[in-house]
Amino acid sequence: MSPLDDLAFFQQLARAGSLTATARELGLSLSAVSKRLKQLEARLGVVLAARTTRRLTLTAEGERYLSRGALILDELNELENDLGDTASQALGGRLRVNATFGFGRRHVAPLLSAFCRAHPGIDSWLELTNFPLNLSDHGFDVGIRIGEPPDSRLVARRLLANRRVLCASPAYIAAMPALEVPADLTEHRCLVIRENDSDFPLWRFERCDAPGSGQSVKVSGRLASNDGEVITRLALDGHGVMLRSWWDVNEHLASGALLPLLPGWQGVRADFYAVFEHRRHLPRRISAFIDYLQQGMAGRIPPLP
Repeated sequence: MSPLDDLAFFQQLARAGSLTATARELGLSLSAVSKRLKQLEARLGVVLAARTTRRLTLTAEGERYLSRGALILDELNELENDLGDTASQALGGRLRVNATFGFGRRHVAPLLSAFCRAHPGIDSWLELTNFPLNLSDHGFDVGIRIGEPPDSRLVARRLLANRRVLCASPAYIAAMPALEVPADLTEHRCLVIRENDSDFPLWRFERCDAPGSGQSVKVSGRLASNDGEVITRLALDGHGVMLRSWWDVNEHLASGALLPLLPGWQGVRADFYAVFEHRRHLPRRISAFIDYLQQGMAGRIPPLP
């Protein structure tokens, strides 16, 4: 086997997550997959993974071989595409994308579907998770994130301007306590998303006439969920106040089913970015997909007011 064959084998092994799953995907016996991994490690002189039949855990050397190897294979595929004539320049290859559940279902998935229909040579995989996953650790080409990444190894391109919006239904507003400043929220039934064990979710605001002048409020309420769509449903049913992203509630605000609150204040920015690892030569399928996301997202969500 050539080094490139070994790279491709290890990429598949890491993505499958176990020797058993890899054997099933390749149509090989478990012993054959195990033997090949041992031969690869012997050739490199390092242990790439601790393994059982059910689970594979990469060592530091395995992580490096995986991440650097993915870049090498991408550049090779891109080189081969570039060497072809114009008629064979159709986009192709693997495209793995990670996004959060709500935004991924409603907006990333439809755009990925249309992109793959236009480019049938693309082999795509969209993984939706509650929290963003590390790109290199999980073999993703593109991640959809809120906010620019702190990791300097990642490049970020903004897809959508977004911020949190405080709102409630007309029925709740008609009977609610006074709400003039963010601190008044302590007297309100707040609908909170519980994504960890925090007793008091922290809602952040800034004055509309003085961006950057922040104020945070610890809120609580009788009703909570770990799912944003559930929280929106509770707000529509008049159970309380919620702080949700513009992309998620703009249709309800336009219809009047929800009304914005605290007109002199606004929730903090929560822009969406497509992030990817910095590399010398970005494969065309990745840059084309991000371009497609930027153009398509503008037609799906109205701009911030």
